[in-house]
Amino acid sequence: MYTAQGRMEHQSQLEAYLPMVRRQALALQVKLPAGVDLDDLIQAGIVGLLEALGRFDASQGAQFTTFASQRVRGAMLDELRSRDWLPRSVRRQARALDEATRELQQRLGRPPEEHEIAEALDMDLVSYRRLLSDVNNGQLMPFEELLAEGNEHRFSDQIGMAPLAELLDGERREALVAAIAELPEREKLLMALYYQEELNLKEIGAVLGVSESRVCQIHSQAVSRLRARLSEH
Repeated sequence: MYTAQGRMEHQSQLEAYLPMVRRQALALQVKLPAGVDLDDLIQAGIVGLLEALGRFDASQGAQFTTFASQRVRGAMLDELRSRDWLPRSVRRQARALDEATRELQQRLGRPPEEHEIAEALDMDLVSYRRLLSDVNNGQLMPFEELLAEGNEHRFSDQIGMAPLAELLDGERREALVAAIAELPEREKLLMALYYQEELNLKEIGAVLGVSESRVCQIHSQAVSRLRARLSEH
């Protein structure tokens, strides 16, 4: 039976870990499109915290703080995955972007330049960069999960990305590492700053000498190159 004392302890634990939920939400928000509401992330995180409080088993040897932190972050990512970010028209253009990138890579034997991809898509450079911004708003942060060892979550197939479990399997993981190594230097640096150094968009922009919106475009272009390379495997 759940006693009054038990409810009080549960409420006390919940309140004690709410600052952790907010910190995680803030850390996640800076990596996401501007339209993502902080309160939505916090609410999802609270659901994860409640689940952690209900499921934690101290006999398993794990620390509750670690267990709760994982549950909170997982709940926030699940909330983000549940959203349909991209209109169908942008999805179609995203697939065309990947295909053009793949074909040019094969034909040229090197990563294609922006203007070459734009020309293949019959776009001017301004329209091409606008497409990159639109596509990036739907990607959220797929490669953060993609590069995490042992992550059990799978992100949704928003724009043709294969399941995480498949990409982390043996040869495909090696293919991913190789594909990242083949990125143009600026895109490779961006990926390292974003996923390894965990800088936010403003900080990356300062390093690269570009605006935050341009960082999003470069990130989107890098992800498209990686998807194109991985499609060959």
